[in-house]
Amino acid sequence: MKKINGQLLKRMFISGANNLFNHYPEIDALNVFPVPDGDTGMNMNLTLASGCKEISSLADKDVWAIGKVFSRGLLMGARGNSGVITSQIFRGFSQALENKKDINAVELSEAFEKGVEVAYQAVIKPVEGTILTVIRESSGVLHKEVDESTSIEKAMEIITREAKNSLAHTPELLPILKEVGVIDSGGAGLVKILEGMALALENKDVIRNESLNSEGQSPISAAGAQMEDEEFGYCTEFIMSLGPDSVKKPFNQPKFTETLANKGTSLVVVRDEDIVKVHVHTLTPGNILNYAQQFGEFLKLKIENMTEQHHALETGATVEQHVDLVPEPNQPKQPFALIAVSSGDGIDEFFNEVGISTIVKGGQTMNPSSEDFVEAIKKANAETVYLFPNNSNILMAANQACDMIEDKEVNAFVIPSKTILQGISAAINFNPEATPEENFKVMKKALKNVKSGEVTFAIRDSEIGGVKVKKDDFIGIFDKDIVVDDKSKKVVLLSLLDKMVDDMSSIITLIYGADVEVELVSEIRQILEEKYPDVDLDIRNGQQPVYSFLVGVE
Repeated sequence: MKKINGQLLKRMFISGANNLFNHYPEIDALNVFPVPDGDTGMNMNLTLASGCKEISSLADKDVWAIGKVFSRGLLMGARGNSGVITSQIFRGFSQALENKKDINAVELSEAFEKGVEVAYQAVIKPVEGTILTVIRESSGVLHKEVDESTSIEKAMEIITREAKNSLAHTPELLPILKEVGVIDSGGAGLVKILEGMALALENKDVIRNESLNSEGQSPISAAGAQMEDEEFGYCTEFIMSLGPDSVKKPFNQPKFTETLANKGTSLVVVRDEDIVKVHVHTLTPGNILNYAQQFGEFLKLKIENMTEQHHALETGATVEQHVDLVPEPNQPKQPFALIAVSSGDGIDEFFNEVGISTIVKGGQTMNPSSEDFVEAIKKANAETVYLFPNNSNILMAANQACDMIEDKEVNAFVIPSKTILQGISAAINFNPEATPEENFKVMKKALKNVKSGEVTFAIRDSEIGGVKVKKDDFIGIFDKDIVVDDKSKKVVLLSLLDKMVDDMSSIITLIYGADVEVELVSEIRQILEEKYPDVDLDIRNGQQPVYSFLVGVE
């Protein structure tokens, strides 16, 4: 075939997205660090799903119409660095289709070349040995080999073949890949997309394998969620509308029910098409709601304090009913707002203390999309907003969201915080009397004052930077390096602090996660107070998943 029209291009996009979906768990497993945050495949999957949702019902026959809508969907749903770069590749691809009804192999090659250009422009410091290399090298070969006589099938065969060759070469360009023995995960995801697109041209369109665990990650755990018989807690009830798929995770009812069962008692979960009704008794309703909101939005919500109700039965007192209220629309804009990504109820509270007014749920393993940030900016309803992504893998999505804001009266800044502790330190330096530009400079500068570390667990045996890591051990990470491994999280934390604290240190901030026992926290507090008597110690219950400790030293 010499040309493709809009409907065939639509099939190619959907087939590519489906092929990625069917392989995203193995792409997640290509994570360099042996930690439970390998989410490249899921991020790219959700990004592509957002684009396909937008074009699924389009009947347009022009490639320009399909490409434009697909690109917009990708931009809105982009998650993580891999998702944002993928969205930029197809943004450039669609730009090359402008005003075209159909394209031949040469024009297809030009579209991929434009994708390379736009993607590289979006990354401040491009790194070779990544998805960028794979699309650049494969597009370059296609550009050299294609001519007017080349069929579309041949063109896709060339770019897919060369993408595989480039992917195999990524460990030679990025030493850390070679050290760990993996290929680049983003590049692997791109190969799956190209494979699926090529198969559509052979009338072998890839179909989604819905039997896969569509959540793609472990549910957020909550230590202490089980209630003892004598504890009353909160009766939590809500009705939730599932989706949309472009911004929410696919709903897996058995896994959803299992997760909630671990967080409370008296659980009832009923699904009617896209509506889910839940009743549960829990000591931590915030954890329940945070988890559930990953899959949809609440239509009705009620939380009642059963302890108060029990007391009322005994005393005759009146109990106030607790119901979520939706802000009134068309309110005047506030002068400023601070928006931060957070991964735990305790971290939310910490952020609120330092002036953060709007929280975006996310973090490692749960990267918010560009649209999540756009919606948060709308919700903040302010003339000037500051975004704190608090994760290096979320930074690009936050930047992209600022470029997508349609309200020209909103002045948006991204404070490039890469950790929770950096975000907190920066937010503390906000001055409501200063100009927006002055605040941006001061808060950005404050990021350099914080040393950040984490304690988490290893998901596989590995050796990185001379440190041998054993599966299920705890590991300490400092300045992007694994510096300690041990079966004891206490030993790992203390060893990590030994490497972070020096004579200039004045403050240690320790945020412990959902898996850390209160007794251990007390023991650690006593040890640190004795070991670092001249350093201020601030220990908080962040209730975050995945990371046992988030550590900041200033």
